[in-house]
Amino acid sequence: MNNSESHPGENQTISPGFILVGFSYLNELQILLFLLLLLIYLLTLMGNLLVILLIKLNPSLHSPMYFFLVNLSFLEMCFTSSVVPQLLVHLLVEEKTISLVGCAAQMYVYSIMGLTECCLLAAMAYDRYVAICHPLHYTTIMSGRVCAELAGASWLISITVEIVPTVWIFSLPFCGSYCIHHFFCDIPPVLKMVCTDTSNIRIVGFIVTGLFVINPFLLILLSYVRIISTILKLPSTEGRRKAFSTCSSHLTVVTFFYGTALITYLVPKSDSTKESDQMISLMNTIVAPLLNPLIYTLRNKEVKGAMRKAVVKSIFAHSRRN
Repeated sequence: MNNSESHPGENQTISPGFILVGFSYLNELQILLFLLLLLIYLLTLMGNLLVILLIKLNPSLHSPMYFFLVNLSFLEMCFTSSVVPQLLVHLLVEEKTISLVGCAAQMYVYSIMGLTECCLLAAMAYDRYVAICHPLHYTTIMSGRVCAELAGASWLISITVEIVPTVWIFSLPFCGSYCIHHFFCDIPPVLKMVCTDTSNIRIVGFIVTGLFVINPFLLILLSYVRIISTILKLPSTEGRRKAFSTCSSHLTVVTFFYGTALITYLVPKSDSTKESDQMISLMNTIVAPLLNPLIYTLRNKEVKGAMRKAVVKSIFAHSRRN
């Protein structure tokens, strides 16, 4: 229950756990949703793992851009795995409960993955900026050490920053029915269960969002302003096309990621329903991690070439064995 809706006489205790209402309203259709989400989850894991293996096994793909793509694919597998396995179980059982510790752990991991993706996408935008705007100094600026530091900082910042709000939220008293009208422990629905004033923690949330979500987005925008300006100055149409093609996959992923995130967290709740909120969250946590490896493989000639070589090599090896 929201703190604004709490009553002075209402029992306020530390909850032993929560009930994730999720998609209970679908009744028998939960089985069909289970099968669909299981298929998407398996395809997501296989797709991102395939991208990682292709890059690792092909020396021609050992460049900064693909180093960050390996990190992004690994992150996508962790991101979706923080939510989907439990959701699949809850679609099959009557008691959709989660312990307090489990809820805190899920919120912490999910939040880490979200912030890390923001930082990684900004690092990838910087990589494309250097490649297009400063091609002669690219190998010097984007050295292996710099790439490792950018990726490591993305993970370290997120892991460190998310400790405070998570611990703070779960140190507060919860009250009411303990029913979370969502399919996982996201910060907004869990805050609604807090009985005390949450204004301070919401301020901290806005600060974290500004520093580690909005700032990376502004850096991405600034990078692409410079990139587009440089591309438009190229003398040949073919040169402009090739330059833009190296950025199109990343730009598509950024648009989808930030688009769904903005809708999820910034659209006024009066304009949305619990069902629509859940569907948007499904897009962000389940569909996006599946689409990202598809976007990078279908729109990238080097990755498609590496995939064709791997398939041909596999067929050739199989025919030799026979």
